[in-house]
Amino acid sequence: MPIERRPLREQIREELLSRLDRGEFTAGTDVNEAALAAELGVSRTPLREALITLAGEGVLESNQGRGFTFAPVSRKEFRELCEIVAALEALALDGSDPAHLQRIAPDLLRLATDFPDSVAEQQVIERHDDEWHDLLLSGCQNERLLDLITSVKAGMRRYAHLLAGDDAPLEREAAEHSRIAEFLLAGDLKSAAEALRHNWVNGMERMLSRIPAS
Repeated sequence: MPIERRPLREQIREELLSRLDRGEFTAGTDVNEAALAAELGVSRTPLREALITLAGEGVLESNQGRGFTFAPVSRKEFRELCEIVAALEALALDGSDPAHLQRIAPDLLRLATDFPDSVAEQQVIERHDDEWHDLLLSGCQNERLLDLITSVKAGMRRYAHLLAGDDAPLEREAAEHSRIAEFLLAGDLKSAAEALRHNWVNGMERMLSRIPAS
């Protein structure tokens, strides 16, 4: 794992999330800390710090005296996570400077229409989606709120691999993103926030069918 100029625990956390996205870890899998530390070329201390962070974000479960396990997936939890992120992102949008939102609206519209075609790999789709949402919330000055959104989204990362190979959501989400940008361009923040909530709800409904029943 390449070493960067940021805390090692953060690099380890992101590496584990990336592997989770690729489906290398499955729900209910125990974390072998010794083997993982050796594989990553790091000591147990920063690895454990990263694991504790992921447990706080709901990605892992901490078993008293037995280490960590990748948390199971469930339709109920995913629905709850989507509802939370939808409310938090709408709140961040409501708290953003309307002038800033109008300035970035053309870029949001461009990003929405420039999304890859429907045969793009899921990771490419996710990267464009993250870029779009990051720009959308770039005017929010509430850092605690943004940190909370990031934390809740981390808990959703273990669901990403369930969408691998699905090309249907891309076209619909691109259209939904375009609609949000058009509302912002028109200065209609209320409608944009409502369209943002609908975007998360629609995405949730598309995903639920891919999650195994408990």
